[in-house]
Amino acid sequence: QVQLVESGGGLVQAGGSLRLSCKASGKIVTIGAMGWYRQAPRKQRELVAAISSGGVSNYADPVKGRFTISRDNAKITVYLQMTSLRPEDTAVYYCNAAAGLDASGPLYNYWGQGTQVTVSS
Repeated sequence: QVQLVESGGGLVQAGGSLRLSCKASGKIVTIGAMGWYRQAPRKQRELVAAISSGGVSNYADPVKGRFTISRDNAKITVYLQMTSLRPEDTAVYYCNAAAGLDASGPLYNYWGQGTQVTVSS
C-alpha cells in the first residue's frame, strides 16, 4: 500500500504564507504525477496544482502567481508554497499521487488525509 502524509497547514492572516509538504511512503516502485486539491465547506474538491514526474506543473486559475508546486523525487515528496493567501483559500488541502507497486503494472490514485488551511481576514 501507499501512504501520503501531509503537513504544514495552519492558521495564517490574509497576505501571509504557508508551505505544505506531502511525503509518500510504502512499497512504491513507480511514482507519477503528484498534486494538491482542496475542499472548502459545502464545496466540491478542486484541483489546486499538479506536477508531473518530469516536473511540468499546472495550476488552477485562482492560485496562479501565488502558489508554487514542486517535488523531490528522491524523497517522494511534493510541496506547495502558498503566498499572498486570501480568506477564500481556506479549505482542507489534500495531497494526491499516482503510484505503482509493480514496475510493469498500472498506476493507482492515492490520497492523503488532508490538512486544514485557514486564512483569516
